[in-house]
Amino acid sequence: MTRRELMLMLGAVSAPRLLGAQQKAMPMVGWLVFEAAEGGLDGFRQGLSELGYLEGQNIAIEVRTPEESDDRLVEQIRDLARLNIKVLITGGVPATLAAKRAALPIPVVFIMADPVGSGVVVSLAHPGGTMTGQSLAIEEQFAGKWLELLREAAPQLSRIAYLWNPANHSSASSWKTMQRLAPALGLTLQSVELRDRKDIDDGFAAIIRDHAEGVIVDSDPVNGSNQTRIVEFTATMRLPAIYVWRRYVDSGGLMSYGPSFYELWRRAATYVDKILKGAKPADLPVEQPTKFELVVNLKTAKELGLTIPRLILSRATEVIE
Repeated sequence: MTRRELMLMLGAVSAPRLLGAQQKAMPMVGWLVFEAAEGGLDGFRQGLSELGYLEGQNIAIEVRTPEESDDRLVEQIRDLARLNIKVLITGGVPATLAAKRAALPIPVVFIMADPVGSGVVVSLAHPGGTMTGQSLAIEEQFAGKWLELLREAAPQLSRIAYLWNPANHSSASSWKTMQRLAPALGLTLQSVELRDRKDIDDGFAAIIRDHAEGVIVDSDPVNGSNQTRIVEFTATMRLPAIYVWRRYVDSGGLMSYGPSFYELWRRAATYVDKILKGAKPADLPVEQPTKFELVVNLKTAKELGLTIPRLILSRATEVIE
């Protein structure tokens, strides 16, 4: 056997071992996010790409669709932990609280509403523990806007139903905020509590029974799981509605106002980058959104017999015609 043939043979034997070592060294990120249809995973991948990470080459993402059961969420997190993930990404209050309950020594990067009030972190500036990320901050900043925008779009409104989950701390804060602000706008609020997706029929019945003239749909996953039914109901009953997520508007809802979820998830990649380079979540302050989106569906407005004011259209991030 020549020297060249010997080197080729040794190379053929060692190459798989080297490849296996490279694959083993590739950090894996666990993804457990509710309502990823907002372009969240695309935004996260974009953020990683901007930081030099290419999925399948120097980073891996293990995606899971969250279960509705709290116990199953915890088990999903433990399943991901068994894959030796380096960072867990959670989206939404239930998934993030499940990560808190799991109490695993794995850094967690979250996007959720009111992480301080929910007990996930000690403070925004100094999270403490193993969890950090971004707060949706949807209390006064959004609750008042939802009321104002819906009233501007449909001045005849006097009674508005709020679809929310009392078990969600941020939703409860939004409800209190709107109760305080509604009278100054000449509005009466109706509380429609949805603790589980199966409560939706009773919720619709309550809206009809109490003669609500408009609807505000909170960001809780219970509402998200009923997206199609909620949009169809508001169309059938000819009720102007405003949502947090723009995907409701893409599917026929009237308006949405909230943070840019794509941008939030793009920013989440910076946390992953810092943690993989040795930073501790406790030392990474929780950020709040800086980019907001107002999306208006003019086709739906026309079907509802509404003329959207120019002021709203001029402020809109996107107008669907």
